[in-house]
Amino acid sequence: MQRTEKYFENDAFRKTAAGVILAAEADAKTGGGRIALDGTVFYPEGGGQPADRGTLTLADGTVLHVTDVHETNGIIWHTVDALPETAQPGAAVTGTIDWEWRFDKMQQHTGEHILSGILHQMFGAENVGFHIGSDAVRMDTSVPISAEGLREAELAANRIIWENVPVLITYPTPEELAALTYRSKKEIAGQVRIVTIPGADVCACCGTHTAATGQVGQIKILTSENYKGGVRLSVVCGGRALREAQAMRSRQADIGALLSAKADQTAVDEAIRRWATDVADAYEKEVGKADGPDGEKPSSYGMWDLTGLFELTRPSEGVVSVTFSVYSYTGGAHGNLDIMTLNYSLITGQRLGLVDLFETPETALNLMSAWSRQELARRF
Repeated sequence: MQRTEKYFENDAFRKTAAGVILAAEADAKTGGGRIALDGTVFYPEGGGQPADRGTLTLADGTVLHVTDVHETNGIIWHTVDALPETAQPGAAVTGTIDWEWRFDKMQQHTGEHILSGILHQMFGAENVGFHIGSDAVRMDTSVPISAEGLREAELAANRIIWENVPVLITYPTPEELAALTYRSKKEIAGQVRIVTIPGADVCACCGTHTAATGQVGQIKILTSENYKGGVRLSVVCGGRALREAQAMRSRQADIGALLSAKADQTAVDEAIRRWATDVADAYEKEVGKADGPDGEKPSSYGMWDLTGLFELTRPSEGVVSVTFSVYSYTGGAHGNLDIMTLNYSLITGQRLGLVDLFETPETALNLMSAWSRQELARRF
């Protein structure tokens, strides 16, 4: 069987193409099957990039939905949800990709190239793992990179976007390739396709990319964690970066509403202060319910002192810690003084435990013990 011509390699913006069915195989389990074409605009899964989705339309108007695409020995197979008798070798078909799906993958893939190239320039980091997920792009680097280093790289990567440089696709000769310095995770047999982003990256790649870096829109690193001697990054680009910013704004607005703060209020500490006051009031009521000695209801005093016993700190980005003292009397000669710290996420609006703030429970316990000793020495 002849190899499938890959229209997407020369024109990633081509959305539709007429073709001829080379082979069709039914799948009795699903009721669908798979179809091979002489040429296609559908990108098959590979190189960290998911397969395209879309439709194949037969000459009689029957529409088959393409749910997956794979390449085997140069032949690209399109998984379809149905396989009518008219879908036979030699039949004409028109393939149309889901453009919104495709362009998202183009933004993510080109953004990954820009960031990977910048990380390689700045830190000598190799990209040892890459996958475009449904929510974010996963990138694994070969070396550790500090938070400050990642911020600098993120800024440099976005500068490449602002410059709107062209994304160049070339097919160098073996002689040209031998003289070229480029990134590649593996040895490639046959013709090598090179994607060049001036000022950022030169890389062997078979994926689909934007025509210029400006179409990527934005690159945002969401999270980073230590992973196998390097770092694992969660990254979003383009429309995903915009949606993430909108979602964060929405969460902040929800938190503001929860705290009875105006949506545009920048004095978040005041909102947290009111919220913490409500927590203290609830605590006071709870203490008041407890039975004291001989069944007596205890009295409570100084449950909340905003002027002297209330502290706000920001241990990390997006987290506020509220430390306050609670004095209660539950019988006996003396009352009880409790020091409480509540950690609150400004991103999710949820209370955080110590384990949420540290890598391991042991680290949290050690830091908590050290902090407790320090606080006791300071306060008493």
